[in-house]
Amino acid sequence: MEAIAKTKYLKGSPRKARLVIDLIRGRNVSQALSILKFTDKRAADPIAKTLRSAIANATHLAEQQNIAIDPDDLWVKTCFVDMGPTKNRRRMRPAPQGRAYREQRHYCHITIQLTSDNKAEDEKTKKYAEAKVKRDAAKVAAGGTVKTKGAGKPAKKTDTLKETKTTKAEKAEEIETPMVEAAPAEVAKTTRAETVAAVDAKNESEVADAKDATSQTPDEKNETKPADDKQQDINEELERQ
Repeated sequence: MEAIAKTKYLKGSPRKARLVIDLIRGRNVSQALSILKFTDKRAADPIAKTLRSAIANATHLAEQQNIAIDPDDLWVKTCFVDMGPTKNRRRMRPAPQGRAYREQRHYCHITIQLTSDNKAEDEKTKKYAEAKVKRDAAKVAAGGTVKTKGAGKPAKKTDTLKETKTTKAEKAEEIETPMVEAAPAEVAKTTRAETVAAVDAKNESEVADAKDATSQTPDEKNETKPADDKQQDINEELERQ
């Protein structure tokens, strides 16, 4: 199923419209609409309207021919922009050094064709596949071997890492299991009691040291007092002089 939609005498130059319409060529309908929605060009909106018109034409033709078509299966087969008339509307625009530029208002025509058929392979891909088949046949005839995908490739690093991790985990389990079996509940209780007793002894020793510490006497606090008195006497003598 194919359908065509055209928009004629669209205001704008065809060169600028081609920049937008090249983005949707060969795309699916939903992808093309999303691209046009987020394209910051003036020609994007009228091209999107033309594309919706082509979708509507395709569904209408399918109803007339009693054919079931999903609009999401449609894709843009051909799309192009033709040059429209200038309608003899010429204006002069001032330019530097006293010159004048001619200003013409351009128009363009948009054409979009949709289809629901499966996409055919490009000519380049077909030629490449045929050449590959011929090369493989020539190698087999000469007594050689043909390489296949995935043959002779080294093992991935991820697989080796997984294997090393599993071996390490197994070794750790082997080491830890006898230790857990050999440690009964009574041994755990005794070690806990020993740690509590050690902490209490440490606290008692700290308290005894604090009690034995002597407080500072007034004389110890005023060790620098005689030097201050001497300096005060010197200052008084200097004031008297």
